[in-house]
Amino acid sequence: MNDNQLLRYSRQIMLPQCDIEGQQKLLAAKVLIVGAGGLGSPAAMYLAAAGVGNITIYDDDKVELSNLQRQIAHHTPDIGIDKVISTRHVLNNLNPDVNVNAVKKRLIGEQLNFEVKAAEVVLDCTDNFASRFAINKACVIYQTPLVSGAAIGFDGQVAVFTPGKNNSPCYNCLYSSEGDELQNCASNGVIAPITGIIGSIQALEAMKLIMSIGECLTGRLLLLDSLTMEWNSMKLRKNPACPTCGVI
Repeated sequence: MNDNQLLRYSRQIMLPQCDIEGQQKLLAAKVLIVGAGGLGSPAAMYLAAAGVGNITIYDDDKVELSNLQRQIAHHTPDIGIDKVISTRHVLNNLNPDVNVNAVKKRLIGEQLNFEVKAAEVVLDCTDNFASRFAINKACVIYQTPLVSGAAIGFDGQVAVFTPGKNNSPCYNCLYSSEGDELQNCASNGVIAPITGIIGSIQALEAMKLIMSIGECLTGRLLLLDSLTMEWNSMKLRKNPACPTCGVI
């Protein structure tokens, strides 16, 4: 690290759990973020600010006026611009040392497999079951850690899945692929800060995984009811009959 980097990341480096070694791991890391909306915005911004060296972000939407209430990587002049472009602009301004690969595309099929295999950690910041199950399946196949977040109304949840390690369950152990489609913000509404809270936790969990520090949320589902400001933690167990990870 050069002098500017030592100064930029000094508040992290002084933490004994991080130190120089942890910061170097962050600088060398490659993180995949799927979704540049309410969750992906704060997650990407905190990861870039913290010095994660390589961030790949996928999203196929453009910025709309209704996004601006919670999707903090986008601003009023960005309306009509691809979300990945406005996100990349914000991240580059925040930390020009970070390599940002922004792709306007729905991440599916072989491209999804390629990106998941190449990533050190994947953050699922999408809002639909189809994407979540596809991302989860790819992470199970390539044993890539997955940090999953969701927010709707006044509620949020976060979980970490580490396929092949610690007898971790996968997303399909938690939710059946035959279930109803997830609720989304467009049809049900969402309070602005809940997406920032959950996205920030996703970034923190990703950093802990990269630096191999602390205790991640593997095997737990963290739930927040922001109306009462109560946190709950549910234990998750691997489902031996899970169609996605049951054979691992």
